[in-house]
Amino acid sequence: MEILTKSKYLIGLQCPKYLWTVFHEKEKIPEASAADEFKFKPEGIDLPVDNYKKNLEDSEKALKDKKPLFEAGFEFDNCFSRADILVPNGNKWDIIEVKSGTKVKDINVHDVSFQKYVYENKGIKIGKCFLLHLNKEYVRNGEIDIDKLFVKEDITSEVNEHIKGIKERITEMFEVINSKKSPETSIGNHCKDPYECPVCHCWESLPENHVFCLYRGGKLSCELYDSGVESIKDIPDDIKLNDKQGIQRDCEIKGKVHVHKERLKHFLNTLQYPLYYLDFETFSTAIPMFDGLKPYSQVCFQFSLHVVEKEGAKPKHYDFLYEGNGDPREEFLIALKKVLGDKGSVVVYNQSFEINRLKELSEQFPSYKKWVDNVLTRIVDLLIPFRNFSYYNPKQHGSASIKKVLPALCGKSYSGMEIDNGGTASVEFFNMCYNNGKDVRKALLKYCELDTLAEVMIVEKLRELVS
Repeated sequence: MEILTKSKYLIGLQCPKYLWTVFHEKEKIPEASAADEFKFKPEGIDLPVDNYKKNLEDSEKALKDKKPLFEAGFEFDNCFSRADILVPNGNKWDIIEVKSGTKVKDINVHDVSFQKYVYENKGIKIGKCFLLHLNKEYVRNGEIDIDKLFVKEDITSEVNEHIKGIKERITEMFEVINSKKSPETSIGNHCKDPYECPVCHCWESLPENHVFCLYRGGKLSCELYDSGVESIKDIPDDIKLNDKQGIQRDCEIKGKVHVHKERLKHFLNTLQYPLYYLDFETFSTAIPMFDGLKPYSQVCFQFSLHVVEKEGAKPKHYDFLYEGNGDPREEFLIALKKVLGDKGSVVVYNQSFEINRLKELSEQFPSYKKWVDNVLTRIVDLLIPFRNFSYYNPKQHGSASIKKVLPALCGKSYSGMEIDNGGTASVEFFNMCYNNGKDVRKALLKYCELDTLAEVMIVEKLRELVS
């Protein structure tokens, strides 16, 4: 008989087909990316977890000592759960679930409800249920203050509500697990909620520009799919679409690219030479590493800058990549200030990221505030013409991200690079500098350089389109 763990129970809540695949076709589930594996792990005195049987035996014995238990595991009726922390409370035990998030999520409550179901059916009386999560308002100043870093929330009432019907849900999950045939589960919002489902083969039969590529399709995309409409070009005329979705459908039907020359001209006219094409790379950690940081604060460690002095001039490239194993923020600022002039447009892609990082840096290093304030007034967001659908190519599949726009507009992509996305760049840098990981400097520099070179190429291509 298979064992249903709490992690697999949560998978079953999201999608029966995903649950079935975990047990029967595990090879179809891709390995987690470096970014996905970069998880927060609370520290504590653990019971052994590498030996399933020994963990069960030791957990049973440890209950008698009436002391806080870490990673204690218990099994009931082929359901197994380990508690982050079990704390004795009179003749009962309190559950404390430790999460790396900054608030209570519905999936966390389901997690604890499964634990309570297993423990109480095993004869362990449960009193209160708590979620210990990070305090998003905590700012590090000197040594970490554990009491202020975490928030302990009582979720007992929510757990008691979520536990209703759990026996029936578990029974249904075992029926799925023990079936020789995968259940028929429709594609929908649950494919990305609460987590991105790794079972990709569900989508393989869909056309290239399917209804889930609709810009902000949400509920409409699901309704269209459920009604039998799979392709954007097949959306009936009587279905109300917003302007951007209408452009998508029109492009699909006509097989053409949408170009609004007047809007593109207006955007390009906002650019003032010299042009500074800029991109940042950052990492974040659950527990803030340096003073002035909150949990998950972004720490700038790298930038790429292409400078075009005047129209038609060849871009000059500058970059910075932190080389130490301490705090990279001020070195980052010093290097950026040296190469970023005080006049001309600073072009970024999705400006909220760079703007927020610069504001944070000016707060953490006040002597740079005046300079940062000047830079902020000059920022121009290259995302605008694509987010507004002044340009749209069906190859973008409804996305305005630079990784979709670049190949659609310029025929250049990030594929084949050792590091090809920001999440991987963050993790690889962190491991290299703070965990004695492999040297990935060349790959990091190459990746970040392409981000700003892509901005240059996109602007040049837009100028060609409107000329």
